[in-house]
Amino acid sequence: MSTQLRIVHKTGYTYRGGATASFNEVRMTPRSTHEQFVLHSRLEVSPTPWLHTNVDYWGNDVTTFEIHERHDQLRVVATSTVDIERSPAPVDSVGWDGLQVNEVTDGLCEYLELEGLVDPGPDLIARVAELRTGCETPRELVDAVRSLVNAEVRFVAGSTSVKAPASTAWAQRSGVARDFAHIMIGALRSAGVPARYVSGYYLPEPEPGVPTRGYSHSWVDYWDGGWSGADPTYDMAPGNFHVDVAHGRDYNDTAPLRGIFTGTGTSQMFVDVEITQVRSRR
Repeated sequence: MSTQLRIVHKTGYTYRGGATASFNEVRMTPRSTHEQFVLHSRLEVSPTPWLHTNVDYWGNDVTTFEIHERHDQLRVVATSTVDIERSPAPVDSVGWDGLQVNEVTDGLCEYLELEGLVDPGPDLIARVAELRTGCETPRELVDAVRSLVNAEVRFVAGSTSVKAPASTAWAQRSGVARDFAHIMIGALRSAGVPARYVSGYYLPEPEPGVPTRGYSHSWVDYWDGGWSGADPTYDMAPGNFHVDVAHGRDYNDTAPLRGIFTGTGTSQMFVDVEITQVRSRR
């Protein structure tokens, strides 16, 4: 069964004191993959700048722009319609020996690093090492780690900053979806399982035809012969109400909006996501 979703993502900055110029980078265009197809996508920016689009190292669509006039607010609206049909993870999975080949240790080395935002800390590394002894395959460990993170970490809005590493969120046992993803990524990488960060959207309570408040969301892709998804925030595999926008090593590679500005004051970010289930069909 496929599901068609319309996403309206509004975000930007309000500049206290005004900005005389700003440079910004946007990753808000959903990806077309074998599980989702982008039927329509439009990005609107105010004040109106010249836009440049490209695909980054990780395969994400990126829009960059500069504004060289005074402005009190930057507003970005991304409107997309996406058709999604996710399949269950394939039955076949590599064993632990399959993660020791050069294709993985060299070819996916960037998804095995334990530094920065995905640093899990020694306590979690020890917990995962203990879990691994009872798992016959990497996928069994993935399921165990996903459930562990979901069970022990509470979702608390505003409990961490975007600069907080996984070890901080794990130590305080609280965070947001970004932290759940970082914790799980660090845990899996510590056991030799390649894992990457996925940013996108999630519609938790769909009501067909009714615009509903959605969420910017984050989850994990892991490699065990191919890429599959795992959502530790909800302890499930991503489904037809998850919209994949960008992936990378961690949040820093996928931030929806990032920018710098010149001015005398500070900036305040705002975000609003509205998702409509257009239809479902078999």
